[in-house]
Amino acid sequence: MRATTIHAPFDMRVEEVPDAKLQEPTDVVVRVVLACICGSDLWAYRGESQRQPGQRIGHEFLGVVEEAGSGVSGFAPGDLVVAPFVWSDGTCAYCAEGLQTSCPQGGFWGSPGSDGGQGQAVRVPFAEGTLVKLPADAASDERLLTALLALSDVLGTGHHAAVGAGVTAGSTVAVVGDGAVGLCGVLAAKRLGAERIIALGRHQVRTDIARTFGATDVVAVRGEEAVAAVRELTGGHGAQAVIEAVGTEQSMRTAVGITRDGGAIGYVGVPHGSGTGLDLGVMFDRNIALRGGVAPVRSYIPELLPDVLDGTIDPSPVFDLTVGLEDVPRGYRAMDERTALKVLVRP
Repeated sequence: MRATTIHAPFDMRVEEVPDAKLQEPTDVVVRVVLACICGSDLWAYRGESQRQPGQRIGHEFLGVVEEAGSGVSGFAPGDLVVAPFVWSDGTCAYCAEGLQTSCPQGGFWGSPGSDGGQGQAVRVPFAEGTLVKLPADAASDERLLTALLALSDVLGTGHHAAVGAGVTAGSTVAVVGDGAVGLCGVLAAKRLGAERIIALGRHQVRTDIARTFGATDVVAVRGEEAVAAVRELTGGHGAQAVIEAVGTEQSMRTAVGITRDGGAIGYVGVPHGSGTGLDLGVMFDRNIALRGGVAPVRSYIPELLPDVLDGTIDPSPVFDLTVGLEDVPRGYRAMDERTALKVLVRP
């Protein structure tokens, strides 16, 4: 089969690789119908996170079950399914707590020895604990299918940030980052009843989507200017709930600076490039809570799925460029050059 591999910084290739096949009775093989490129994939693309030459890549996909192992009873060939970005056994204490990302038997798609989502097919370990079945008729609805793909990562990650930030009905929320996760954070905050949502971003195409998703205000500056602007919008106090969806030291400093005393930051930006870190004394003195981390999206899919199916929320606008599998390297270039927000892949 064909799949995307990474060989060195900026060296993405689509190559022949061994076919995905069953290895354990609890496996299924999924033919990928839709996949996408994540902002976090760019850290490997740019050489900021290490990968082995030839390693697979891609962790967001949905598709159709082609083959099911003898130990799988909940899925059958022909089922349309979405995969969270981490597989998990569904039976351990962490899975029972809804923290599938800490499952001792779990793992990330594209890790050494596993299939990546940016390919024609994927072997899914622990299918019963990992996959979520989708309505079969969704396969014929292009917009809905694209929206459902967001359940594999960005929508659940934005929701995780909103939950970590303590977004409640009537609250004021600020979102640091205008990437796909930040935009989904806006969508999640709106869904949870936020009254005011301040989106921080400098790219009008993206902040226009933020407004569509529910942002009431846009701050198009960075650093201290952004802190001053948010504080001016909030009577000098800052936002009760802040979503940090970038992962740099500067973005986290901005998040702390715009948080109201007694408020909380939900952080989901994959940390990279931090040099001196944060001053915990500032957070201590102002009673600022910090919650978040890698999102256990498997636990959120059952909650979010009905709202995507009935159109209450529609994350599909975050996908603004579509490529075929052979053009995935072009998709990486487009996201790296910021000419695309999030690239949809149709294998």
